[in-house]
Amino acid sequence: MVAGQGSVLVTGAGGVIGAHAAAEHAKDPGRRVRGLSRRAPRETGWEHLAVDLRDPGASRAGLAEAGDVTHLVFGAYAERPTARELSEVNVGMLRNTLDGLAAAGAPLEHVTLYQGGKAYGAHMGFFNTPAKERDPRIVQPNFYYDQEDLLREVAAERGFRLTVFRPEGVIGYAVGNPMNLLMVLAVYAAISRELGQPLRFPGSLAAYDALYQVTDAELLARATVWAGDEPAADGEVYNVTNGDQVRWRHLFPAFARAFGMEHAEPQPVPLAEAMADRRDVWERLAARHDLVPTPYEDLVGWEFGEFILTSGFDNVSSTIKLRQAGFADCLDTEDRFLELFEQLAARKVIPPLAG
Repeated sequence: MVAGQGSVLVTGAGGVIGAHAAAEHAKDPGRRVRGLSRRAPRETGWEHLAVDLRDPGASRAGLAEAGDVTHLVFGAYAERPTARELSEVNVGMLRNTLDGLAAAGAPLEHVTLYQGGKAYGAHMGFFNTPAKERDPRIVQPNFYYDQEDLLREVAAERGFRLTVFRPEGVIGYAVGNPMNLLMVLAVYAAISRELGQPLRFPGSLAAYDALYQVTDAELLARATVWAGDEPAADGEVYNVTNGDQVRWRHLFPAFARAFGMEHAEPQPVPLAEAMADRRDVWERLAARHDLVPTPYEDLVGWEFGEFILTSGFDNVSSTIKLRQAGFADCLDTEDRFLELFEQLAARKVIPPLAG
């Protein structure tokens, strides 16, 4: 997409991935950007559409005004308890979006789809590392595969390009989006400090020492813009992370210093259970520091955080393919965490850091 041309639709624009993708596209003043979500975000630099993509009729009606869209960034996601239900709702939302745009006469040129480590079986346990895009699919049902198969089928029929990205542990500024590792760590640290406790890694000892990778949402957004403009990215799948590998053992002392806390040895804690009872602590902090009003249940996904922090195996993917294709942006993960903690505090999402 040439600068100053094209129209972008980002679904899931209320989430950490979608919000940053919309913001990155909106940096081009000549590019029309719409962000689609059921609830209006607190702050935007783009147009908002409120559409429930789970409903085919509502999708078609809501997308009727998007007949100029050339680039679709699909970041919508709905959680469900079983693999079958997960596939039904998420594949359905993608289908409804594509069909709604087609009905509106949109001259669609490119679609970006996001996956993640579950494409390699990271949610099942140990997998071969570094994971590569050419690795075979796992045998278990996976909605990522179903979405990608649908997208490739429709792209072949309608003649648009597509690119699939596989980030891991996405972090970035976002409010009211629980599936954000940054918020898990920031809120856990703030509550621990308020309770007079040192900062302890709350996951498993195996996870404390395992290798992990993180994807900054701003870096992912830049990769998304790149893919929409790069013909060589057509039909490709790319792993995308910050480019380094980390261990929680090495990060937590730095996190403790940032929050002005003592660091102590790990203490496994069932976050989903234990932190549910700390609503009163957070509400006390929010009142004292005049924090951005956010319902506690929308603040952090403790089950999501617990899953990541108890994964006792290396979770590493190769980003060679993406770099060789021409996108070589990278970030130091420790530095980025600390910068983002400062952003959250400055925007009054979390209490102030250490003085």
